Amino acid sequence: MIPEIHISDYSYPLTDDRIAKYPLSERDASKLLVYRDGTVTESKFRNLAGYLPESALMVFNDTRVVPARLFFRRTSGALIEIFCLEPVSPVEYNLAFAATDRCSWKCVIGNAKRWKDDILLFDCPEGSEAAAFRLQARLLERTDRTGTVEFTWTGAQPFSRVLECCGQVPIPPYLNRRTESIDKERYQTLYAHIRGSVAAPTAGLHFTPEVLSAIDARGLKRETVCLHVGAGTFLPVKGDRVREHAMHREPFYVPLSLLRDLRTRRGCVAVGTTSVRTLESLYYMGVHCIEEGAPADVEQWEPYERSYPYSTDEALDALIGWMEGKGLDTLEAGTRIIIVPGFRFRLTEAMVTNFHQSESTLILLVAAFVGEDWRKIYDYALSHDFRFLSYGDSSLLYRNSEIYG
Repeated sequence: MIPEIHISDYSYPLTDDRIAKYPLSERDASKLLVYRDGTVTESKFRNLAGYLPESALMVFNDTRVVPARLFFRRTSGALIEIFCLEPVSPVEYNLAFAATDRCSWKCVIGNAKRWKDDILLFDCPEGSEAAAFRLQARLLERTDRTGTVEFTWTGAQPFSRVLECCGQVPIPPYLNRRTESIDKERYQTLYAHIRGSVAAPTAGLHFTPEVLSAIDARGLKRETVCLHVGAGTFLPVKGDRVREHAMHREPFYVPLSLLRDLRTRRGCVAVGTTSVRTLESLYYMGVHCIEEGAPADVEQWEPYERSYPYSTDEALDALIGWMEGKGLDTLEAGTRIIIVPGFRFRLTEAMVTNFHQSESTLILLVAAFVGEDWRKIYDYALSHDFRFLSYGDSSLLYRNSEIYG
């Protein structure tokens, strides 16, 4: 049954001065709030390893943020911003990034009313490295502020190289500033690997080689998933009834080795809400394997529409068996899952996460994980000078045992 939730019940007072506009000079110098068994304490992020369960499994999202914000200019002089969201042709990310003369993307278009049917030229100084591509944009289809845009360029270079030279890192709009040189490095995790996100999995921004080494020394095993973060992930819910909010599809990739580790290890620590959503989607993909013979994308309200008789191990075994039968080392799928109070967590025991926007799907996920104590956690952070949102401080949250046992 889809829960009846009013997003106004998940609001808190966040003023602009509490939003971290820039990262700290050292990634691991941020504060760390620790919540466990109803108790809140604080430390520094560089001490994270000491608060983690020994020999547990820790899962990171290794997606890489794409410099997906491009600025074009009409012959009339009007500046048009084009923000690439997801590839349309070719539809696969790797093929779209490898294209050497043209590709099409679903985009958010700034100043869209000023763009008619003309072909736009990329706005850059003559003689710059970007000018050598002669990048152009043509509008194929328009829907309000979004549309499908075809890009063409010269030089026989892959589109990934074009974006690196021409694009800007799409920092969140709530920072209320332009992208700066520091963002190219710091709005990216150290372990970012697979291109595709238009927003960073921000929980990972705090990790340094020293923190990772301390985690290894404590005996935890590190594994990765890859979920490409879409622009809608951090948007507030529109309307008061959460059931009316539509989640967008996000593609993810999970190695077979992780599924096997999940089957044999207990105590999974997810780094970021994107890792949580990926991990929790795996159970329902296993259910698809049991009932339909193959995995399928996880739909938004699928976890709530009925009860499921299968154990977590049974679902994982079915998914592992299907992959082994197909000779696959990596599961490629997508999820629209929304995690709200009432959700049954099956794989995530603890998570590392930043402090999220009021009335967002991410606040709902935190509330689902820790129950009503989410208010205690956020009240503590507000009253103890924690920094909020993407460049803000961090927390380590253990699942509320009073709810989940």
